[in-house]
Amino acid sequence: MSDEEVHASILEDPDIKPTDAEFWRGAKVVFPKPKKIVTMRLDADLLDWFRTSPGYQTRINSILRAYMDAQTRT
Repeated sequence: MSDEEVHASILEDPDIKPTDAEFWRGAKVVFPKPKKIVTMRLDADLLDWFRTSPGYQTRINSILRAYMDAQTRT
């Protein structure tokens, strides 16, 4: 599809609501907090399993965050 066709199909989509200056008036730029470097000991097989695909540190972080969120809900 050309850029024009993509733009036209977006405008025809009933679920898409266009935004205007009023929508963005209260918007704020929020930067994520920087991550901290830590050293921790993990079982070798566990670390090997996480390292089988790229982004393993991000996955470990996501899993720990999900656990933290589950614990704080109770």
